[in-house]
Amino acid sequence: MKVLLRDRDLSDAYIQFAQQIGADGFDIHNEASIPGFKEQGYPDLEGLLKLKEKLLGAGLGIFRVAPPVPRQFLFGQPGGEQELDRLCKTVEVLGRAGIPFLSAPLDYYNPGSRGGIQVAHRGGYKMYGFDREVMEKRLKEAPYEIPSVEEYWPRCVHLYERLVPAAERAGVRLVVHPSDPPIPEAHLSLRRWAGLLDAVPSEQSGLLYCVGTRYESGMNIFEEIRYFGGRKKIFHVHFRNVRGTIPTAGGYEEVALDDGDMNMFRVLQTLKEVGYEGALQLDHMPDYAGDSSNQERAWAYAVGYVKALIAALNA
Repeated sequence: MKVLLRDRDLSDAYIQFAQQIGADGFDIHNEASIPGFKEQGYPDLEGLLKLKEKLLGAGLGIFRVAPPVPRQFLFGQPGGEQELDRLCKTVEVLGRAGIPFLSAPLDYYNPGSRGGIQVAHRGGYKMYGFDREVMEKRLKEAPYEIPSVEEYWPRCVHLYERLVPAAERAGVRLVVHPSDPPIPEAHLSLRRWAGLLDAVPSEQSGLLYCVGTRYESGMNIFEEIRYFGGRKKIFHVHFRNVRGTIPTAGGYEEVALDDGDMNMFRVLQTLKEVGYEGALQLDHMPDYAGDSSNQERAWAYAVGYVKALIAALNA
């Protein structure tokens, strides 16, 4: 299994940092990191190949790209179909550049975002948490409109009906992340998140299995990994730890990898059990006292911790 960072930035200094701590590459979430996205809504092939060559020269890869969210399409506004055209073009360019995964940009509207809190942990490091009561209070104070599930779900299916044939032609695999926070009323609850696999079946369509999000929802992650992994539908993994679940505690707290409810070594054992050989993108870093704006202490600790787990797993 490979260990990945997010692209806090892709400066020479940050690439060197990723090299030095032993990361295997990046998942790119920031559209500004990909040449062409800001200017034309899809990657510039020549610029993307230069970026890939630069990273490969440092022993690093690009494993997944998260494209701009098609907001007009998801809101049902004029211009939405043109956004889908640009997404299909993005898939084509990623295929030509040999980048294996595209995140389907569906998890955008979630009232759970109003329930965010900051929590202090061991020694005072800080991380994000979620509190359902806080969410409900804030929504009462400042309601906002989002598309209903009845409106949203058909758009998700239509997006996949456009993207899946493009992915099959390009040899790119599509991954979708569940709603986070994983509240039942979110647009990509478990049923709809996994339901995309059946709505538009394809060997190129699978899940971005977020260990933290799935635990937060109260699910038995080991049973889920065995179920989806047994179907070979776990294409990519977000790897992080959590304390508490929404069903049992009305919320949760994100924590450092060694400081939560889950035994992360057992998570890796279960992934290996189902034959998962993909990447682990480390996710949601702690804010440690004295750390840099790029959270380099946090990333260095997390990469070292996970590489040690993988070494023990393969011993």
